[in-house]
Order: sequence, then C-alpha cells, then structure tokens
Amino acid sequence: MVEEIEKTAKTVDEAVSLALAQLGISREEAEIEVLEEPSRGFLGILGTRPARVRVRVKDTPSRRAKELLDRLLEAMNLPVEMSIEEKQNSLYIAIAGKDVGILIGRRGETLDALQYLVNLYVNKNQTQRYRVILDVEGYRRRREETLQRLALKLAEKAKQRGRNVVLEPMSSHERRIIHTALQGRDDIYTYSEGEEPYRKIIISPRK
Repeated sequence: MVEEIEKTAKTVDEAVSLALAQLGISREEAEIEVLEEPSRGFLGILGTRPARVRVRVKDTPSRRAKELLDRLLEAMNLPVEMSIEEKQNSLYIAIAGKDVGILIGRRGETLDALQYLVNLYVNKNQTQRYRVILDVEGYRRRREETLQRLALKLAEKAKQRGRNVVLEPMSSHERRIIHTALQGRDDIYTYSEGEEPYRKIIISPRK
C-alpha cells in the first residue's frame, strides 16, 4: 500500500487533489507538504514552474486498525463492509457481510482473539493508548443483552437459595458486563476468581 506520494500540477490545490485521489484518502486523512510553489517565468511564458507537493497518509489509530483487518480479511478471502468510529480514545469497529460468522467463533472466542490482535497492533509503540472494540453483525450487542438477562436471573437464584452461584469462565469484557449489571444491589454481590482464561464470576448473597 502506497503511504506517500509526490505530485505536480499548475496549482497547489490541483496537485493535492491528484495525490489524494491516487492514495484514495480524504484531505482530513492526509499530511500535506508543499515542496514548490508554482511560479511564472519571464513574461509569464519562459521557465514556468508547476506546484509540487508531497502527500502522506496520516498514521492514525483508525488507519492502523483498518490496515491490519484489511490484510487479515484479504488472506481469508472474506469480503466485508467495515465502519470505524473513533471517540474518547476508543475505536468502535463494526464488520458486516456474507459468511462473517466465522469471525465470531464459539461464544465469541475468535472475535475476542481478533480484537486482542487489533488492540496490540493499534497501540504498538504509541504513547496514547486506544481501546478497540470489534463487533461482527451486532454480535456483541446481542451477547451483552443475553448476559445482562442471565446476570439478573442468576442473582435471583443466588438470593432465593442463599448460596453462591458460579458462572462459566468468561473473558474480562463479558465479566465486566455481569459486574456492571449487578452493581449497586444490596442483596447480592459479585467477584471473580481463578486464572485466565478460566477466570469466572461468583454471585453471592449478602448475609
């Protein structure tokens, strides 16, 4: 992938436009350096010099995430639609398309692994860290709703039976959803125990 290009044209704007078109990026995604301003020669005819610019792709978290995912998905021969939203030091990446279920895996394990790789790549050698949240066909939203319902159901079970309820091992992201769903209750409390990747949540009734 070409990350930098030089172009000449009659004006600076025209040279920049040519470079942006060839790189396939917008002006906001580019760093622009004017190497030579256009000038007219003697009597406006002899020695006329065009504008020359250097345009490079900005190194942004969104760009790094897209670069890695494009390479991985191309290797898998998996055409997708991808949207990236960047806000408050977080990247929200949504992937959609045919046969993308393979990216989710059993209980989201493949998706979690892919998200972990993108997080590593985006934050490598960077002083400002970004949290990457990767979703495929709305899986994370649906999974979050399922976990919230499960948390409430098992909390009632722990309360009624008067003893701990132990959940299956989950990722840190999914454990956070359970903890958040039940925080602030005065009849039960939650905590985690065990080592990754077998760390699990315990829902315990208050005595």
